[in-house]
Amino acid sequence: MINKDNACCSTKSCCFSLQDYGLLLFRLILGVFMLTHGWAKLSNFSEMSQGFPGMLGMSSSLSLSLIIFAEFFCSIALILGLLTRLAVIPLIIGLGVAAFVAHAGAPFGGRELPLLYFAMYVVLLLTGPGKIALDTLIYNKFCPHGKKNTEG
Repeated sequence: MINKDNACCSTKSCCFSLQDYGLLLFRLILGVFMLTHGWAKLSNFSEMSQGFPGMLGMSSSLSLSLIIFAEFFCSIALILGLLTRLAVIPLIIGLGVAAFVAHAGAPFGGRELPLLYFAMYVVLLLTGPGKIALDTLIYNKFCPHGKKNTEG
């Protein structure tokens, strides 16, 4: 929805900025990359549940189920921009547990990837999804006169 003559851009409510495209690309990349991890766990659940480490006093199956929820289902929500800030919370927790509990004794190189994902999810928690997201469409549909700032 970019208007070439900038007629709608005078209100800033319907035009997208580079920041919005950047957040969309950021969400898509993070979501698709993590979705592949979740899909691998989901499609091999029975095999993985026997060897998956139980975390924080939970059984292997429960730990695996929770990380599948985060990596697969929350990644889909992230890609769509649906409940984005809520969707990144299980991802932050899962990657935090991976970095600080599951790989606690590993050198930094062994924890680098979970920490990188952890940091990127924290950024999304703080920034939100941007205007190009279902969150924004739903909010504008049901709360068109709300106080949410949709300006870039």
